[in-house]
Amino acid sequence: MNDKESKVRPVVLTIAGLDPSGGAGIVADIKTISALNCFPAAALTSITFQNTTGVFGAEHQSVSTLRSQVEPVINDLNAVAAKTGMLPTAEIVAEVARLFGETNLPAPVVDPVMVSTSGHDLVGDEAFDVLKTRLLQVARVVTPNIPEAERLARIQIRDESDMRRAAQAIQSLGAASVLIKGGHLAKDGGNDSVDILLNGSGEFIEYRERFVPVGDVHGSGCTLSAAIASYLALGMTLDEAVRSAKHYVTDRIRALLESPRIGHGARPI
Repeated sequence: MNDKESKVRPVVLTIAGLDPSGGAGIVADIKTISALNCFPAAALTSITFQNTTGVFGAEHQSVSTLRSQVEPVINDLNAVAAKTGMLPTAEIVAEVARLFGETNLPAPVVDPVMVSTSGHDLVGDEAFDVLKTRLLQVARVVTPNIPEAERLARIQIRDESDMRRAAQAIQSLGAASVLIKGGHLAKDGGNDSVDILLNGSGEFIEYRERFVPVGDVHGSGCTLSAAIASYLALGMTLDEAVRSAKHYVTDRIRALLESPRIGHGARPI
């Protein structure tokens, strides 16, 4: 490999919604992918109207507009990793599943975004059903937080044992691997933030980081899934990518302790 080839950054494709305040969604993905020395490509699913305090509406893209964004990218760039974020309609979810099933795109990291940090529903019931029945089947790994995992698995999660049971239930829906993020449990009094991966071999792997009490954080799930995709693009195994991504996000959250506040709501990474 010559010097020019060695400096080529691997392409990571994100398919997600726009948070115009820059804290979450496709902007957070692009920032993360770039920070981890990968090249970001992006396709927009929805233009949301939001800031750090809340979501005030959205204008969703059509299926044809989404495909028209993705096809020129994959015809020109060699995307070696991908992730999905906000997929707001059943039609969009189905189209994304088709794109990954019919093209040479790599199996994505699926962040099953359902509700914003401020509590606004971002995905309707029909879209959720298609995500369960179509998108999980093409995912490299799905990364729900506790409320998302409860909805997918249809069980209440109170502890790490429940997280494992939920991961098994979600994997039974067709997901190759499931990473359940335990930050919501840590908020309730734990000292560590524990994420649990159930991989394709049926093995559970725990990832522990000291919980950082900075209040509500905006865009942590987007950042984590984008980091996992980036580390996969850099050649890591799934275990290595998840471990590195969790450490990266924790480090970015810890930096908020000494950073000036941006906005008046949840703190963007």
